[in-house]
Amino acid sequence: MEAHVVRRGPVRRPSGLDELDGRIIAALQENGRASFRAIAVEVGVSEATIRNRYGRLVSTGVMQVTAVTNPLGMGFESMAMLGVSVEGAPEKVADVLAEMNEAIYVVVCAGRYDVLVELVCTDRHELLQLISRVRAVPGVVSTETFVYLDLAKQLFDWGARV
Repeated sequence: MEAHVVRRGPVRRPSGLDELDGRIIAALQENGRASFRAIAVEVGVSEATIRNRYGRLVSTGVMQVTAVTNPLGMGFESMAMLGVSVEGAPEKVADVLAEMNEAIYVVVCAGRYDVLVELVCTDRHELLQLISRVRAVPGVVSTETFVYLDLAKQLFDWGARV
């Protein structure tokens, strides 16, 4: 039986995020394999407090602990950012795009495009097929594709603002 994997979606800041949460997040960004005991010593609280705070941060979607990879190094040879202009509510289109496995980043934004979606594909043929699928989504008026030539920087350790 395949385990159900919860994909990270929209995140809302919980009302109780505080300085201790920020210090726990910072410690895990420094070393994602650090033990609860080591983090507890570093921030000066009990191991149980770290375990409880960690559980809350993960269950509320504020934090996700995972291996970060370079998609180009994992055999995904075609990556692109797609600017999408829509007719009507952009959230509806964003919700459909967010369901696509190849879409790793979807945002509703202001400016030239209503939605930005980052796509990761095995090759350019798959990317072309995916762009056609995006263009067929109800409400999509036009798209502009920005094909990645190289991935120069990818960071996820900006810390916690509390």
